[in-house]
Amino acid sequence: MRRTLVAGNWKMHGALPQNEALLDALARGMAQLPDVDCAVCVPYPYLHQAQQKLSGSSIRWGAQDAHQLEKGAYTGEVSAPMLNDFGCRYVIVGHSERRSLYGESSALVAEKFAAVQKAGMTPILCIGETLEQREGGATEAVVAEQLDAVIRLAGVQSLRDAVLAYEPVWAIGTGKTATPEQAQAVHAFIRGRIAALDGQVAQGLRILYGGSVKGSNAAELFAMADIDGGLIGGASLIADDFLAICKAGAMDKTVQV
Repeated sequence: MRRTLVAGNWKMHGALPQNEALLDALARGMAQLPDVDCAVCVPYPYLHQAQQKLSGSSIRWGAQDAHQLEKGAYTGEVSAPMLNDFGCRYVIVGHSERRSLYGESSALVAEKFAAVQKAGMTPILCIGETLEQREGGATEAVVAEQLDAVIRLAGVQSLRDAVLAYEPVWAIGTGKTATPEQAQAVHAFIRGRIAALDGQVAQGLRILYGGSVKGSNAAELFAMADIDGGLIGGASLIADDFLAICKAGAMDKTVQV
């Protein structure tokens, strides 16, 4: 079954005392929401704290990026096996900020995807288009190129042990949100493209929506047939806001596969 997954992306935010209060509140709140899966992807320095605070809870934790190689002379980088040492379940790869600010190509993202899986964790693969690309009618071509790079390298079967996140770049941190119908159309395209290669993989794959998701719009988004949860940015830093989104996910359908 495709259970709803709500994953928080803290980005470059956090401090030890505030993190402790946030994680404690989330653990208490999620104990009342057994029908939705929840995760937080935190900055590297806080992985130990997340592991300590969330072990024994229903919440999983993860990182926001990983290097494509296991080790080497790459000062400042962090490898997937290192993340696995902290009990990470998830690692975000290919976030639009990594693609745009740090020039990560789809080929590099695919290598990171494979490295995360090799280390025994689940990649959350982010794909999505800019406003210029959407207005130019290139949404499907852009999303297909980003997805196909992973399938070429790792094979469609690799998606059995992965999560996808469709994040229209124009809706990240802008307050703009794709309408449920706009988001559903792209999610359906993604699932259909995978189904053309393997219908069973496509049916079981969780595809999240990311882009200014809030408690006020989460239920409507999550009600769409091919939207299986959310990758949450700013709202994941406020316990009440994040829990409201999780509650919307708990009320959502669970898809039989």
